[in-house]
Amino acid sequence: MAQAPFLLSGLRVLDFTRVLSGPFCTALLGDLGAEIIKIEPPHGDDYRAIGPMKNGESALFTVMNRNKKSIVLDLKQAAALALIHDMMPEVDIVVENFRPGVADKLGIGYATLKALNPRIIYTSISGFGQDGPAAHRPAYDIVIQAMSGIMNATGFPEGPPTLVGEAITDVLSGLFGSWGTLAALYGRQQTGQGTHVDTSMFDATLAFTVTAVARYLFTGRDAPRVGNRHPLSAPFGAFRAQDGYYVLAVLNNKLFAQLANLMAEEGLAADPRFTSDELRSENEPALRARIEAWSQNLSVEDVMQRLEAGAVPGAPIWNVRQALESEQSRYREFLTPIDDSRLPGMQLPRQPIKFSAWPTQPTKRAPALGEHTDAILHDLLGLAADRIQALRELGALGR
Repeated sequence: MAQAPFLLSGLRVLDFTRVLSGPFCTALLGDLGAEIIKIEPPHGDDYRAIGPMKNGESALFTVMNRNKKSIVLDLKQAAALALIHDMMPEVDIVVENFRPGVADKLGIGYATLKALNPRIIYTSISGFGQDGPAAHRPAYDIVIQAMSGIMNATGFPEGPPTLVGEAITDVLSGLFGSWGTLAALYGRQQTGQGTHVDTSMFDATLAFTVTAVARYLFTGRDAPRVGNRHPLSAPFGAFRAQDGYYVLAVLNNKLFAQLANLMAEEGLAADPRFTSDELRSENEPALRARIEAWSQNLSVEDVMQRLEAGAVPGAPIWNVRQALESEQSRYREFLTPIDDSRLPGMQLPRQPIKFSAWPTQPTKRAPALGEHTDAILHDLLGLAADRIQALRELGALGR
């Protein structure tokens, strides 16, 4: 049996998403070879106008909409909606991230499209899911971080709740949305049935907070704010060196003894305050003082060399530039050059999983607004140039 050129080759996705959570979901599918047809309103995805900008192109749009085609359709026009309905027999997956109820009002809700293609996998990403008392609420990353408990558990004990330094709830819901879509695809192979994949940013973020949820289920206690240390283990967190900070990850007595040995503090492991992980956590300030008394006389690089020689897990604290330009990142080819005359020399990230039996798809640039409108209508629906022009004059394809 001949192998398809890429893992998801042959799958066609209609992408009604915008901003971050939905576009990240479909970008992951496109990274694996699915054909992503991005349906945009005449003004385009809002992210096209959000900075930072370079040569008139949005960084956020460019990264989140790699490997996609763009078609402009004004869904308020009956002729444009009819085109979507005509496409449905040729489509495997639909992804949208409107507020619940909006897709139905636009004529592209699950019930409508399922009637046209019972095998459709229809993925919805929303703040709180398609039902429930909060389903109607608008959701932004900060809203979900605030309500999921992750913000309350982030920061220093004496400080306020703190945002995680990434739009993590959007990314998580996009990731879970792609996972759910592929699980539904496998289910369709077994049963022949399509399904509605209901992805909630709130649920996805709760599922992500595994240690906080586990702690609550077993103890009834909330995860405390602990700054740059682990809430349950020590020494496990960020420590000061002479010229910066580094992290330690010591989870058991064996590793702690190895740390004490490389610090030339053999008696540290026998100190009754530090003889178990629980006791070390209870006495973390005293333990931190001992460790930093050692490391503040060393550079971060010196600390790293000693930790590696002593087989103790640790790392320097990098910024994103250092991470992306590291030997490890370059070797794994996390960033890949793209051919885009608008952004000479640009690199884009690609999905991070490698498959031994499948090639990695080359990453393609994000599309210009409506760049593929004519080609998609011709190739997918067989429309002639004069019919496409007539639709454009009607306003169905924007003006």
